[in-house]
This record gives sequence, structure tokens and C-alpha cells, in this order.
Amino acid sequence: MDKRDITVKSPEFISHIPVIQDLIAARETFWINPYYRSVEKLHGPRREIDLSNILDADERLRRFAHYIVKAFPETQPAQGLIESPVIPIESMHRYLESHYGVQIPGEIWLKCDNYLPVSGSIKARGGIYEVLKHAEGIGISQGLLTTEDDYSILINSSFRDIFSHYRIAVGSTGNLGLSIGVMGAQLGFKVTVHMSADAKEWKKALLRSKGVEVIEYTSDYSKAVEEGRRQAEGDPHCHFVDDENSRDLFLGYAVAGLRLKEQLLELNLRVDADHPLFVYLPCGVGGGPGGVAFGLKQVFKDNVHCFFAEPTHSPCMLLGLATGLHDRIAVQDIGLDNKTEADGLAVGRASSFVGKIMEGLLSGAFTIEDEELFRLLQALDRTQGIQCEPSSLAGMAGPARLLRCHEGLQYLRNHQLEDALEKGTHLVWATGGSLVPKEVMKNYLFRKK
Repeated sequence: MDKRDITVKSPEFISHIPVIQDLIAARETFWINPYYRSVEKLHGPRREIDLSNILDADERLRRFAHYIVKAFPETQPAQGLIESPVIPIESMHRYLESHYGVQIPGEIWLKCDNYLPVSGSIKARGGIYEVLKHAEGIGISQGLLTTEDDYSILINSSFRDIFSHYRIAVGSTGNLGLSIGVMGAQLGFKVTVHMSADAKEWKKALLRSKGVEVIEYTSDYSKAVEEGRRQAEGDPHCHFVDDENSRDLFLGYAVAGLRLKEQLLELNLRVDADHPLFVYLPCGVGGGPGGVAFGLKQVFKDNVHCFFAEPTHSPCMLLGLATGLHDRIAVQDIGLDNKTEADGLAVGRASSFVGKIMEGLLSGAFTIEDEELFRLLQALDRTQGIQCEPSSLAGMAGPARLLRCHEGLQYLRNHQLEDALEKGTHLVWATGGSLVPKEVMKNYLFRKK
């Protein structure tokens, strides 16, 4: 029976794809992707983007480095590159072993995109890249900029005047809106962010303080994107940043693969068949984690194993991948409410563009309850002194979940990884948190169970 022809919520549909039962019940679950293949054996849509495109994106970001330093002096230590550190979390490692009752061989490190400068989250990678590429295109088309120029000239008021005649719009639950808004406003664009009901008030306030127009909706992320796209279509001078389908966003995120390779080399962390890398990425609509995972697979090939993490009430990517329906199915279709404290992950329908690219590249996905996010958030602060927002902790349970469930252990056996675990590296991708106001963070840290 073709699962694409099965009626959603029918007994046949549920029995054909067992993980659906866990999703319907909002139970924590761990899913191994049955369509996972070696990178070299993959064909189809994923070949439309390759390493050459990522290298091109990286080169563009380097052209903008001089401008970034002037516009955002906090990027001076990294010479204008918007990048985050990779740090060991040994104390949190011990907490995870104790909390989940499982030994985790190898080392656990944290990729601190919660510390990314400018907009404080993983969305700084893709969102800022797309805005910069759009600005570059305008400058070049008007004969005011060439790729040989020092891009620091973009700080001049003459460029701000030019960009002020253009608009940028985006639909967002929060962090993508922040990255688009902060960078767009800095360049001089008029920016409109369409924000869903899940977006935090402090994120809306921060955007407005930058001169960004914020339009609020009482419905979820999909409606905000739909309305933003519709309004932008009527304005020839408006560029809509499409979180569901943007190739440029995706490539901005994918540059992380190149950057991580350099960082791991500096840390003397090997990645090869004897030293596998396991990466755990929080997932909403899919653009951020999908782009990062794609970049990692281009760089490390089959020696990196990527897993997405989603809230139990918003597992849109897992649902889309497991059913093969991608954006043709939403979590509401199986009775879930898409309500979660992890606002960046409160997405009911996954990106088809990203889902189809990741079909054969993603090792698996798992879901996590909101209360567990807060337990891990508090533990990370207590053990390592690192503070993140709730959605950022979705991947933290990954190493333990992989090693304590039948599906995860079977994956390790199937790929002959058991003997390599001791020399392997687990990398948890922290996606946001440094811009959270102190009072809001205090509420997270002292939230009652």
C-alpha cells in the first residue's frame, strides 16, 4: 500500500506507519529514517544544491565582513564573521547520564548559536545571509557596487537612502523575524515582520525598538507566513523572505558546515569512520536545521549523523518525513494543537522544500515534552552556567535518547557504529537565548514543575 494514498487518521494509515500512534498521543518518541542513504547514492532534488553553492554563500558572507564589523562592532573578534563557539559540556554530560540512566560514550559538545552576534540565534545564519544577498543584488544592479569593492561602503548614508525605497517582509514565530528585522533595518530597508500568536512579547518589542513594523496574528506560524507572502506579492519593491521555500536562507544556514569543520580541526576533534559525529538539531519548519544538516553532510559525508528534535505537540517535520506527505500534512490533521513553550518550534506544517532535500540525508528525529525542555534548560544553567531559551534545549536529550531506545541502538548496529562510540563526538546545537530579557530568563530558570 502506498502510504501517500492512505487517508490520514484511518486505521490503515496508523498501522502502516507505527510512529504516528506516538505522535497522535503526544508521546515522546524516537524515529529512525528508513529512507536514509549514503550521500554518494542520493539523487533527485537534493542535487540542485551542492557544495559549490555553499562555498559561494560563504564567499559572499566574507565580502560583507568589513561592513559587518562597522555595523556591529561586537563581531570584531571574528573579523566580521557571524559565528559561535563550540564548547565541551562535561558536567551536563554527567547530568544526562544520571537523568536518563544511560552511559553515553564519547564526548558531548555544545554548538553555541545561542551566542551568535547580531540577533542571538541560529536564524542569524540564514536570515542575515538572505538580507545581505538581497542588498548586494540591489547595489550591483544599480551600478553602485561590485564584488571587488570593500563592502564597508554600505555603511554610508547614500546606501541607506537607496535601500529605504525597498521593503523586506517575513513571517516568523520570533527568531527569524529578529534576524531579518535587525539586519534589514540596519541597512536601511523598511522591514515588516508578520508574527504568529506563539511569538514572545519581548521579541515583538525588540523589533519595534529597531523601527521594524510588526503585524500580529491570533493564529499560528503558517497563517503569518501566508499573509506575509500575500501582501508582499502586491509590491514589486518588496522582497519576501520565505522560510518555507527559500534557497538563500537554506544556503546561509548550510555555511555552518564549512565553519564547523574549521572549528573541529582547531579543537583537534576528528571526524571520520572511526570518529563519528552525531548532531542534534531543534526543528521548526525545517529551514535552519535542514540547511545546517545539509552543509554538514556535504563536508563530513557519511561520518556525520544528524537528528532533528521537535516538541511533542508540534512534530511537523517528523510527521511529514514519516508519511512522505511533507507539507501536505499538518500536526492538526492528526489531532495535535501545535501549542508549545518552544515558540521557535511551534510550526504545524513542515517545509516541503527542506523535507524533500532531507529525505535521504537525515538519520532520524525525536520528540520531547515541554516540561523536559525546562528541566534541561535549568540543568544546563546549573551545571555549565549557560542560559538558553526553551526551544534551544530540544536537542539536548539526543545523545541519551539515541542510546537508550531500541530504534537508536538498532541504527548504531546497522551502521556499524557501536565500536566507534567511545571515540565519537556528540554535538548538541543550541539555537537561541542570549537576547532573552533577564526577567523572562529568571521565569524559565525558576519555573515550577
